[in-house]
Amino acid sequence: MSLDGKITVLTLAVTDQARSLAFFTERAGFEKRTDVHPPGASRWVSVGLKGQDLEIALWEVGSPADPSQKELSKNWSPGKAPPILLRVADCRKVHQELSVRGVEFVSSPTDHPWGTVATFKDPDGNLFSMSQPPGARP
Repeated sequence: MSLDGKITVLTLAVTDQARSLAFFTERAGFEKRTDVHPPGASRWVSVGLKGQDLEIALWEVGSPADPSQKELSKNWSPGKAPPILLRVADCRKVHQELSVRGVEFVSSPTDHPWGTVATFKDPDGNLFSMSQPPGARP
């Protein structure tokens, strides 16, 4: 038996949904996909890259969790997971554009046999590595 499905959402722990939403949409170039706050429930906010189905849900630490998730979510914390990988066509160009918008990089574009990589962080220290395949170098 194999799993028959599609990954559609990744959850990212953040300390402030509004600040994270502003960072991703105003600085990092993501689109807001979902922003709902039903009465008596936690706010659900997600962002994604244009033209892709995959969304990143911005889960605020300490927000009310569904009872089935309460035990699991108590150990979630920002900035503790490995980087989310983003494939880009021109790593140096995107690095320059995002740097101008105030995105903080923890590593500048570096060439490796597997491609050119640069890593930035969001306001909570969550990491995102941009990877440009070696055959895609301009």
